[in-house]
Amino acid sequence: MRRILVAGSTGAGKTTLARAVSGRLGIPFHEMDALAITGPGWQENPSLVDDVSLLSDGPGWVIDSFGRPSVRDLLWERADTVVWLDYPRPVVMRRVLRRSAARTLLRRRVFGGNVETFGSWFSAEHPVWWAWSQYETRRTHIATRCTAPRPTALKVVHLRTPRATETWLAHLAGPPPGPPSEPPPVITPRAPDGSWS
Repeated sequence: MRRILVAGSTGAGKTTLARAVSGRLGIPFHEMDALAITGPGWQENPSLVDDVSLLSDGPGWVIDSFGRPSVRDLLWERADTVVWLDYPRPVVMRRVLRRSAARTLLRRRVFGGNVETFGSWFSAEHPVWWAWSQYETRRTHIATRCTAPRPTALKVVHLRTPRATETWLAHLAGPPPGPPSEPPPVITPRAPDGSWS
């Protein structure tokens, strides 16, 4: 487990988990939004494909993204592990609402020095509306990619609740001091032909 893609709905907690995994395993973390948005006005990085191609060619990385369309195939082909935060819609919506409200009210600067404004909440591309409208589509796409045939085996860690995620993350650092509150999720290696072992 050296090339890890943390996938899930907008607002599920991909960045937080990816940072934690990076810290536990000592593997470099790369935040996709920071790579993709490089200037004011949510300016897109014109070198995104080259940048992601270079870093994903490295021996180890953790990236927090289902993958922007221009680099999605590249990341999924090079990942050896996908950690899928497949939380119920209410959990995702509570998280994304809380995050966006804090960013807006506190004027927190994010990628490229941008801020979420009150006016941006009326845009269909605002994270809250995007998380709601794309929830089922994103789940379907991730499930399809997790089961699609590929040249090399892919490990899929399918996490359905925040508690399962906490248990799995604690397991990465070694066995917990006491009995876990929930058994660690099964990490399923998939054969190159797409079948499950």
